[in-house]
Amino acid sequence: MPIRNFSGFLPSITVFGLVVPVYYVVISLAFSLSLLWLVRRTDERALSRNRALDISLVVMVSGFLGSRLFHIFYEEPAYYWARPALVFDIWSGGFVWYGGAIVAVVMTVLFLRWKQEPLGIWFDLFAPICAFGYAVGRMACVLTGCCYGRVVHLPAFLGSVVGMDLLRHPSQLYAVIGELISLTILLKLENFKHGKIRQQPGQLFLVWLVLHSVGRIFMEQFRDDPRGAMPLGFSIATWLSLAILIGSATALVKGRFLSPLA
Repeated sequence: MPIRNFSGFLPSITVFGLVVPVYYVVISLAFSLSLLWLVRRTDERALSRNRALDISLVVMVSGFLGSRLFHIFYEEPAYYWARPALVFDIWSGGFVWYGGAIVAVVMTVLFLRWKQEPLGIWFDLFAPICAFGYAVGRMACVLTGCCYGRVVHLPAFLGSVVGMDLLRHPSQLYAVIGELISLTILLKLENFKHGKIRQQPGQLFLVWLVLHSVGRIFMEQFRDDPRGAMPLGFSIATWLSLAILIGSATALVKGRFLSPLA
């Protein structure tokens, strides 16, 4: 019985005879647009462009390595143990968002402390950009079909209307919509900075972590692609999202923000 899938309709494009994975085209676009917006936000806040671009480089390199290593060592260790040369076959995919995000945050903190820069101010600068980049990046999943959703069995009357008995949840699109909502909330919160609400450095980034975690937990409940071990029936991304949600929400409630360094 055919299954209707809302994703995977454009896995690659051909440019001058060369087959190019659309996933990398979209990810490159996400990074490029994010960098342009970063420069603009940096100038608006009279911060150092050079420092902002330094942080971006740290994020991109460490994020790439972290996302790849998480996939290798958590999702498919046996596969790569049997085929070690494929560790470098990045064109075939195999990246985990949370692996890259966690390593990128850790390395960014270390870098900012090394340069004696204020953590909160810089993390707040990147918060909306992270939401924007994630939303655009998830469009790559929509186009290529990775991170696909579980099958839905339609009622007979509805199936006859759409001409299909089975379809997959558009889980990737859920993530895009959720992150765009998060981005809107973050930008609205930034507008309060000159109003009556006094924001502490780092607060905006913590709000993004809360919003992103909620959206990710929602998305994960509809996914059906292989994601490694499922502790207690839930994906590792769900458990990480829950931990980040609790930690970030607690920090917000207690007022423990990412304060600037002295």
